[in-house]
Amino acid sequence: MTPAPRWITDTDPGHSEWYIERFRQMAAEGSDLAGEARFIDAMVGRNARLLDAGCGPGRVGGYLHAVGHDVTGVDVDPKLIDAAETDYPGPDWQVGDLSELDLHDDDGSRIRFDAIVCAGNVLAFVAPETEALVLRRLAEHLKPEGRLVVGFHVAKLALEDFDAALAETELVLDLRLATWDIRPWHDDADFAVSVLRHR
Repeated sequence: MTPAPRWITDTDPGHSEWYIERFRQMAAEGSDLAGEARFIDAMVGRNARLLDAGCGPGRVGGYLHAVGHDVTGVDVDPKLIDAAETDYPGPDWQVGDLSELDLHDDDGSRIRFDAIVCAGNVLAFVAPETEALVLRRLAEHLKPEGRLVVGFHVAKLALEDFDAALAETELVLDLRLATWDIRPWHDDADFAVSVLRHR
């Protein structure tokens, strides 16, 4: 049996509600919540098929849908999916564990995405020792020419641990940046944005 995701088992009661309200308040204050989404939008053509993996309350996938993409969002927390459906109607929001990801079209074929975004420290909060499994599941849903983009604070997930998990997959690193606004990677960076592709 796949272990339960850490970020549910290790959070206090009410954390999901706090997280939802935090981003609603930031949106009401005019904060820029779409930096990750703009990064992905710049990587793909119009009307791309995109997966927001670990979508939370929907801010990234919601923006990408609004600019014309076909978006699916998956998160293990049903409260966050409910918030995404309320605040960002349009994408296909689904409750699901990324370590068991298995999305299919109506004809039964596995869905393959032009790009997959995994923002918000998602890989830092999956169950211990499942990082490679999650990356493999995402890779199975990526088109041959597609890109998977993963962002996280290196204090939450050590970069060497991420790279070790990556080495257990058929994905390779195409580009690494220090921020979602495309600042170059450097060894002292506290954040990593890794653009991955099939070998």
